[in-house]
Amino acid sequence: MRIGLTGVAGFIGSNLADALLARGHTVIGLDNLSMGSLRNIEHNLNRSGFEFHELDVRDLPAMREVFASADLIVHLAAYKIPRYGKAIDTLEINSIGGKNVLEVGRDGNRRVVLASTSDIYGKNPNVPFHELSDSLIGPTTVPRWAYAVSKLFDEHLALAYHSGYGVPVTILRFFGSYGPNQHLSWWGGPQSVFIEAMLRDQPLEIHGDGTQTRSFTYISDLVDGIVLATEYDKDPAIVLNLGNTKEITILDLAKLIYELCRTSRPLNLKMVPYASIGGNYEDVPRRIPDITRARTLLGFEPRIDIREGLGKTIEWQRRILGFSS
Repeated sequence: MRIGLTGVAGFIGSNLADALLARGHTVIGLDNLSMGSLRNIEHNLNRSGFEFHELDVRDLPAMREVFASADLIVHLAAYKIPRYGKAIDTLEINSIGGKNVLEVGRDGNRRVVLASTSDIYGKNPNVPFHELSDSLIGPTTVPRWAYAVSKLFDEHLALAYHSGYGVPVTILRFFGSYGPNQHLSWWGGPQSVFIEAMLRDQPLEIHGDGTQTRSFTYISDLVDGIVLATEYDKDPAIVLNLGNTKEITILDLAKLIYELCRTSRPLNLKMVPYASIGGNYEDVPRRIPDITRARTLLGFEPRIDIREGLGKTIEWQRRILGFSS
């Protein structure tokens, strides 16, 4: 297949491009490089079957031209929680970008595989989350919910494009992905920040008391799930969770990274109150997926446990940051 891929130079996009190329697909990738990096895809730039176009998902005419020959589109490009910028960026980029991709899907009745997020479940206390679990989003006075709302909008719009125009859509809700090519900041997740802090002999900053839990999905497992979703065409409109079902507290995550970094220094934790983050920040106490549907329909099964995945990620991050093993 010829697969259009937005956000190709980002963490997930670059890993997905490698997997699709390895399976013999042609990848038509686009990225505006605001958060993605050419370093992530430079090994593919001269490869047969790979195209790269530097453009913004808000540019519909350009996207139409680039994806004119695509059989299917995977939409990964997004702007995350506004602690990294302005809420207007999150809302505008995600809503306009999502609509434009769906318009291109509508042009040729192409399936659109849309990346969503576990953040849409919000503060729902009933875990694990299944695809029909309620979204419990915080107040509009808390900017961190702008990301969840933008992705809920994308999901509703995708399903509306299916019901209104017949566009086939697959919505994938990702849970805590990590691994090589991840962002080396909070954008990439707590594991990224904790690893760098360990390597630089700095305190590991724990937001709140560290008892909040997450499930972390190694990038190769997530990519396997996305690839399986691109091959699944039995349902014209479907929503699926993709993630690892094993739960860990953020405090235990920090302790595990400390252990895997094999240092003789004592563990140095710095507890950071939520109030210091600003924007009336609210956290989510637990976040775990029910992946029964993805298991049943796609054959999706996470294989990399967090100890193995973090070990690989630490070695990659050592190399990228110039630290010896």
